[in-house]
Amino acid sequence: MDLGISGKRALVCASSKGLGLGCARALAAAGVDLVMNARGADALLAAADAIRFDFGVDVVTVVADISTADGQADVLNAAQGVDILVTNAGGPPPGMWSDWDRDNFIAALDANMLAPIALMKALLPTMQGKGWGRVINITSQSVKSPIAALGLSNAARAGLTGYVAGTSRQVAPMGVTINNMLPGIHATDRAISLDTGVSTQQGISMDEARAQRQATIPARRYGTADEFGAMCAFLCSQHAGFVVGQNILLDGGAVNATL
Repeated sequence: MDLGISGKRALVCASSKGLGLGCARALAAAGVDLVMNARGADALLAAADAIRFDFGVDVVTVVADISTADGQADVLNAAQGVDILVTNAGGPPPGMWSDWDRDNFIAALDANMLAPIALMKALLPTMQGKGWGRVINITSQSVKSPIAALGLSNAARAGLTGYVAGTSRQVAPMGVTINNMLPGIHATDRAISLDTGVSTQQGISMDEARAQRQATIPARRYGTADEFGAMCAFLCSQHAGFVVGQNILLDGGAVNATL
């Protein structure tokens, strides 16, 4: 399918690996030029070089922590005028409700709620002026079904979801769509981190921890970055202009809900 976005330009945050990289590669395959951001220079530069080689698109890299004001300024300086924004940041660490203090919550909000909002506020006006734009926020299945050990993530991502619910309806008349993608467990570093926690806590092997988690997923496997990226590219396409303010689960059926 021709997605109709060849020649567009996208900012994809936290795109040196994992789900962000899956989105960057899928957009590049559709002919979209990229501004890629991540905190680690080596992984980011390697990912960008691979995308240039594989797809022949223009790629600008910005090494920065998107959760900070300075990092946002650096990224926005390189991304002015983009047509597509994909926000993404690593999730907060797991723990118990009694573990977290105010500083922990502020850090989670900065990374997973306030940073995406800041990027949208900076980039939406130009999209509105063009009469076309796409914003995808990578959040979590915990927005639909809270995960007890991920209370910091539950709180911050739910706040972003509420913001998007109202904002998406305000910008839709100008041809701009905002939607959220809610990943379940995918075969990324985040899954390794979570499985390591289970392995340590329960005194079992990583393979056993992974098999235990996979058994809770109707698809009986973890998702892949490639299939996640394909959905991102579709939501950014010319074919998805009537999809507004939605929370799209990509979890292998793990959230047991009718709606």
